[in-house]
Amino acid sequence: MTHLTLHEWGHARFGEDGLTREKADALHAAACAHPLAREDATNIMVLGRDRLIARQMVGIVSTKGCSLEILPKVDSNEEAEDQKTVRSRLVRMLDVALGLDLGIGGEAAIARQKTSLLEILIDAFATRLVAEVRRGLPRAYVACEDDLPALRGRLDVTRQFTRNAVRPDRLACRFDQLESDTPLMRVMAAAVVFLAGHTRSHATRRKLDELRCTLADIPLVPVNRLPWKQVRIDRTNRRWAALFRLARLLLQRDWQATHHDTKAPEGLTLLFPMNDLFEKYVAVLLRRALVGSGIEVVEQGGHRACLGAFTGEHLETGNVFSTKPDIILRRGGETCAIVDTKWKKLGSDPLDRKHGVSQSDVYQLMAYARLYRTKELMLLYPSRPGEEAAGRAQFGIAGGSECLWIASVDVALMEANLIASLSKLCAEMLSHRPSGNALGVVVPPLLTVVD
Repeated sequence: MTHLTLHEWGHARFGEDGLTREKADALHAAACAHPLAREDATNIMVLGRDRLIARQMVGIVSTKGCSLEILPKVDSNEEAEDQKTVRSRLVRMLDVALGLDLGIGGEAAIARQKTSLLEILIDAFATRLVAEVRRGLPRAYVACEDDLPALRGRLDVTRQFTRNAVRPDRLACRFDQLESDTPLMRVMAAAVVFLAGHTRSHATRRKLDELRCTLADIPLVPVNRLPWKQVRIDRTNRRWAALFRLARLLLQRDWQATHHDTKAPEGLTLLFPMNDLFEKYVAVLLRRALVGSGIEVVEQGGHRACLGAFTGEHLETGNVFSTKPDIILRRGGETCAIVDTKWKKLGSDPLDRKHGVSQSDVYQLMAYARLYRTKELMLLYPSRPGEEAAGRAQFGIAGGSECLWIASVDVALMEANLIASLSKLCAEMLSHRPSGNALGVVVPPLLTVVD
């Protein structure tokens, strides 16, 4: 089994680390079959004449005999960080953004021990499921019908005087029975069997084998027929919510795009667009940073359209070219600010007045300023590891009093420190005008984290 690890925009030449042209073709075919793939999967990877080039997706692409792991990297020109460090950071981002609840510090520990993102997630699922199963399986009442020698529940009169008319020793009963065979547990049982075929770790396989025996009474359902919509998370099984999200991530095709081709059961592709992941990660932490301030954080909201029919009069709303700002900050239904995240490098040249910001990004924020009638706008970028999070520049927009902030945050920071950095940025953005800190954003102190 050939396993390769690349960073975004990195490449692997044919003949290096066991990569052959045939294996590269198979990986490219798996990428092309992915739901997020554009034409010829150029947004995932590019198959060159003598090399395989990664793009701006992170995760795992696997096929028979070969797998490719793609790790995040902000600057394609800088030297790559240690793979274990980057992998641990990616697991933390996934944990926060997707609400996987892997456990405080637990995700970093398993990241240091495993060799790929897929192994980390499978082991996290198996470890968490073993712990929950030992605490007891969730059970629910299931409606049952049976012919019994004694009455149980209610008598089914119709069936009793038709089917059992000549069987006075049998009573047609309808009753509710408390069972662990629920839609949730069917998902868990299917996940255990499915993931056992994709792990290469003996320790993880032992956990999955133990779970397979424990869940032997749960009927196995094919992955493409699992009752996802019938799963109900309530107070009786709330502790299983994070496990259900992780199982859905690994089995189901959705935004965080796990893809499994049933015609090729030996391959599993798990991909995350870094732009979307960075946006979700920032939004979750920003929501934590603004707790108690009365400010609501809205992701991918707004949906105001740019254009409408021309009437010669003032156009209040449009109906074509809808917009979806990454993050909207609202208070009392009023838009306070708009934050647009960009997973790309800011320029480092102090003489560059544009700071490496794309012109199209500026146009986008100018449109948001008009449509959402807000004066505070921010383009938020990832900074280099160790670089202090701060506002890089402030620009006024010609023809108005809007302010466009250019800022960056260090995703290498622990979550507590990153929340403090985001609080500080928001406090500066929302209180820099003469009206003062009208929105009452409280900046928590930075923490000193000792590894």
